[in-house]
Amino acid sequence: MDLAQLREACSKYTKPAGFKPSYGTAGFRAEASLLHSTVFRCGLLMAARALKTGAATGLVVTASHNPVADNGVKLVEPTGYMLDQSWEVWADKLAVAEDTDALCNVIRELYQQEDIPYGSGTVMLAYDTRPSAEELVKAAGSGVQALGGLPIVCGLLTTPQLHWMVRHCNNSLKHTESTYYEEFASGFCTLVKGCKAEPQALTVDCANGVGAEALKTLSERIGAQLSVTLRNTGEGGLNEACGADYVQKERQFPAGMDDRQHGARCASLDGDADRLVYFHGMPAGNLQLLDGDRIAVLAALLIRDTLQKLPSDLPSPSVGIVQTAYANGASTQYIREQLRLETVVTPTGVKHLHAAAEHFDIGIYFEANGHGTVLFKPELIQRLHELGDCHEAAKDLLALVDMINQAVGDALSGILLVEAALRRRGWGLTEWADLYTDLPSRQLKTLTRDSGRKTDFTALQIKVKDRSVVVTADAETRAVTPEGLQSRINDSVSAVPSGRAFVRPSGTEDVVRVYAEAATQQAADDLAAEVARHVYDLAAGIGAPP
Repeated sequence: MDLAQLREACSKYTKPAGFKPSYGTAGFRAEASLLHSTVFRCGLLMAARALKTGAATGLVVTASHNPVADNGVKLVEPTGYMLDQSWEVWADKLAVAEDTDALCNVIRELYQQEDIPYGSGTVMLAYDTRPSAEELVKAAGSGVQALGGLPIVCGLLTTPQLHWMVRHCNNSLKHTESTYYEEFASGFCTLVKGCKAEPQALTVDCANGVGAEALKTLSERIGAQLSVTLRNTGEGGLNEACGADYVQKERQFPAGMDDRQHGARCASLDGDADRLVYFHGMPAGNLQLLDGDRIAVLAALLIRDTLQKLPSDLPSPSVGIVQTAYANGASTQYIREQLRLETVVTPTGVKHLHAAAEHFDIGIYFEANGHGTVLFKPELIQRLHELGDCHEAAKDLLALVDMINQAVGDALSGILLVEAALRRRGWGLTEWADLYTDLPSRQLKTLTRDSGRKTDFTALQIKVKDRSVVVTADAETRAVTPEGLQSRINDSVSAVPSGRAFVRPSGTEDVVRVYAEAATQQAADDLAAEVARHVYDLAAGIGAPP
């Protein structure tokens, strides 16, 4: 490490006064003009991580489903997974260092405590379609070079593509963008080969993001076996009234898709194409959402059907589904009672779900927001290869391995998963939706005291002076502090048929998020409002009380 070179590079990327970036559930995000120092320092971090692991790491400049004025950075382990949680503390220390001296001190501390060898580490870089992205990726490259590392700019990619490339690179496999499309397309075509059901037309909202061009290329590789029409491909604002997060949270049709006829098969990606939800129109202009919970159930059905065709003398692989507290209670009941599969509940954030899924031979995880994937243990993959071409079910499972991004949640991979599963069963969205009926729910971080209705979720934020006063346990389903909050929540829930509610501090702002379920939508709305009032009373709410 050349300290003089490091100091000179650090001095060019000073942190804005008063800016206190914090590593959230998936990296850093903020208004783009504030982030040059943060992204530079993430370049330093991932160069050091590459040296520590002796393998290539990755970094994607993206703010996912945030507005176009924001940006951020996601960090990739050599395995293709998200940054190891034990290193998040170093990300925070580097990001908040006030000046060059403080930053260099953190680097020295990092090298000493983590026993970083000197040398040159490789970091693969990518970025999405935001106007600020290319300038920020240069800052990341400067950070890599400041530690003597080699930045490889892979260009404009979806976040999951970069994760996939890092994983394949470190496994000595072909890891070009073209290979990504070839593997996914090949796996999909194998799974739908011989299906009696014809491909159904699918209209995809691409959120005006990087996924539009990627999905176009993938669909061209697949050809007639996948019938897609792309909307919101860049003609509008990134994530502006469109995208998976908008559809899932607002239960509204995305911009440019209100002409879809009743029953039309539709899907939405988010801005960096790592989230996916399906939906279709209902009578009176309503929208029926098929979210991450339902994608997990559909994946489990496909896997169960295929496993049942394996030779009976083979040991049965363990299969489990990982959810968060945000999973609708009806989905959990269906998985346990109808599919008879084990479910695990983890805190919010795919890094937690991914780790839990690794304990199964086949681990399925999806957050309700549509971010998730299916993991196959290497030992199971090896057993399937040993069956070779002798068994059709083994070939199908290996095709699934190729088609599903094993590194991270991938919306393009998710589309292929859903379409293959539906084709093999001869289903449309109606049959999929009819598997179970969601309990009405309300996710809340805003309230207003309005005339007439008891609750109207549009204006007043439930802000608190310090979100850290709310501490949770049991995968965020129980509030430990402030004292008395959980008992109030319990009292409110017990008075509501099919009631369930929990609160959790936001990972990015001083807001406490509320989730409630009940037998009716009005009851869920009212329960969310009542729990919000408890939070306001006991967690030092700011502004007018709800």
